[in-house]
Amino acid sequence: MGIKNRVALITGSASGIGKQTARRMAENGAKVVINDIVPEKVEETVAEFAAAGLTVMGQVADIANKASVDAMVQAVVDNFGSLDILVNNAGMERAGALRKLSEADWDITVNINLKGAFLCSQAAHNHMVPNTHGRIINIASRAWLGGPGQAPYSSAKAGVVGLTRVLALELGTKGVTANCIAPGLIYTPMWDELPEKNQKFLLSKQPTGRLGETDDIAHTIMFLADDESGFINGQVIYVCGGRSLFSG
Repeated sequence: MGIKNRVALITGSASGIGKQTARRMAENGAKVVINDIVPEKVEETVAEFAAAGLTVMGQVADIANKASVDAMVQAVVDNFGSLDILVNNAGMERAGALRKLSEADWDITVNINLKGAFLCSQAAHNHMVPNTHGRIINIASRAWLGGPGQAPYSSAKAGVVGLTRVLALELGTKGVTANCIAPGLIYTPMWDELPEKNQKFLLSKQPTGRLGETDDIAHTIMFLADDESGFINGQVIYVCGGRSLFSG
């Protein structure tokens, strides 16, 4: 893959999809920045990767806070000399029936999923544009198409898709591309926490009849981050086993 010696910042990369993506990028020669809001998780992941001989650094930051994001991005550039790849992966969900959701549920979901992607992209822009090269890869969700009980999450992820399109239009002539990945059901520890009846219901809606793996998303991110993928811009790529073919 054409990411050797590129500097990649992956938000929410101390676990799950972000961690697997960070591992694959580092194994393919990228200099990778591990981000999370929990210091212990960042330290543990950095130590694990460093022990494997991978080039990494850790950055604890609240991606919904502009000062925190700006400081993180500046630290990355100061340490590694540039920022070439940004993966806006950090996310969370507060779900429930519309009448039961609180304003706080809405605020935290939109702040982490959408505001965080905006702030990180804005900070990265200041370093990518002068170098006339950059890859911004946003992680949305098949849920942006809509789903019962997902008002804050679906709205935030729909916003991520819209943000991606704007970034593609604004930055394309400057050598910076922006694309979006919309995962479906992916196996993470959160899956094991769901009641069995919920798992069966979700799998019944899955054309492949199975969950995806974190590697399925990591491989797609790697493809979009590649130096040779510079003519792919403003796209939403579904990695969902066909789940996007119908809503609900």
